[in-house]
Amino acid sequence: MIEITKEYIDELKKVIAAKDDKRAVDILNELYPADIAELYKELSMKEAIYLYLQMDGDKAADVLMELDENDRHKLLNELPNKVIAERFINEMDTDDAVELMRDMDEEQQEEILSHIDDVEQAGDIIDLLKYDEGTAGGLMGTEMIVVNENWSMPQCIEEMRNQAEEEDIDEIYNVYVVDDDERLRGVLPLQKLVTSPSISKIKHVMQKDPISVHDNAETEEVVEIISKYDLVSLPVVDSIGRLLGHITVDDVIDEVNELHERDYQLASGITQDVETSDNVFIQTAARLPWLVFGTIGGLGTSMILGGFTAGIAANPKLALFIPLIGGTGGNVGVQSSAIVVQGLANNSLKHSHIIKQVLKESAVALINATIIGLIVFIYNFFTLGDHSITFAVSLSLFGVVLFASTFGTVVPMLLEKAKVNPAIATGPFIQITNDIIGMLIYMATVTLLMN
Repeated sequence: MIEITKEYIDELKKVIAAKDDKRAVDILNELYPADIAELYKELSMKEAIYLYLQMDGDKAADVLMELDENDRHKLLNELPNKVIAERFINEMDTDDAVELMRDMDEEQQEEILSHIDDVEQAGDIIDLLKYDEGTAGGLMGTEMIVVNENWSMPQCIEEMRNQAEEEDIDEIYNVYVVDDDERLRGVLPLQKLVTSPSISKIKHVMQKDPISVHDNAETEEVVEIISKYDLVSLPVVDSIGRLLGHITVDDVIDEVNELHERDYQLASGITQDVETSDNVFIQTAARLPWLVFGTIGGLGTSMILGGFTAGIAANPKLALFIPLIGGTGGNVGVQSSAIVVQGLANNSLKHSHIIKQVLKESAVALINATIIGLIVFIYNFFTLGDHSITFAVSLSLFGVVLFASTFGTVVPMLLEKAKVNPAIATGPFIQITNDIIGMLIYMATVTLLMN
């Protein structure tokens, strides 16, 4: 593996400036597609296009898919549609080609498809573009080895060889077995090809009733199935069981990364997917909604405190514990919601277990609230010299922890039931709500006890 240093990049820029095609090709042959994609950010658009034109079709397509989405779009916008079709789409698997073309307008899609030599490939791409991006159909590819259950082993081997050559399949994950109506019947282990050469028909050695997924299944379900059963590929079927394509584990890894990035941004209070390369307006639009909500929540907290100014003026020490109450409530709520969101994401937490989970979180909250309340009580008892405030703060903190834990547990479950991404509940929503309720609990408790 070659280390990409500043000196290496400077040398590459000199090669590009000199239009030394042979040396450029030699350098590109030394690098993996991911390394070349890393170089992209160090090059101008003109330099990047020059390098792309020096690569063979397979490598150019691989490098393009390694780029992040924004950089990929910028590069494609500089290239003619014919070049995109001939140098990229023609060399890609159908699932990658669909991912590349999905964000293009219909006119550009049609022009690119008109330049694809393989009519069958173009037809597969058109069919896959009809699926929503977040479904198994939108994620699957059609390059796979398919054999008939009634074929003999020698015939099967010959057909496999022909299909691999015709479709230019680099890796064979599974061999799928179908009946005469193209319905999925089983999977043929490659080991059987070697150990059972004399078997009369494939259906006698295939693994029957393989795990599959419907074409309209959501991406989250696909990820869950592949993860649960440790699959390297997952066949996709239609409503009557006909084999349409398959989803490989490398595609799922990409989807998992995207889902994690999206959930992380939602939990951080960012309302849409953004990249560091996005312009100021896109980033502002993604961040501003929750900031405005937080500002309104802060004003609400100020109004609550404003109603107790007389009590705070009479006992200024009460103001010292406002950050403690708000911060503790927010932290407890985020912890509870994070555990629930994780359980919902990996399907370890079922809706039928909601009451059980709430009771468990309540028990945890009771223990935490008791320990935290005691710590604050002991500290205040020896430092404040005011037993009324000592009891009020500790009791308020106890109530805030109990509420925040219960609220942080229930809200993600309700959001999931309402088909809203529960990751929202691990961000500003929980923190702001707990701030407001926490202040109400604190001020109400203080008022009752001080009176």
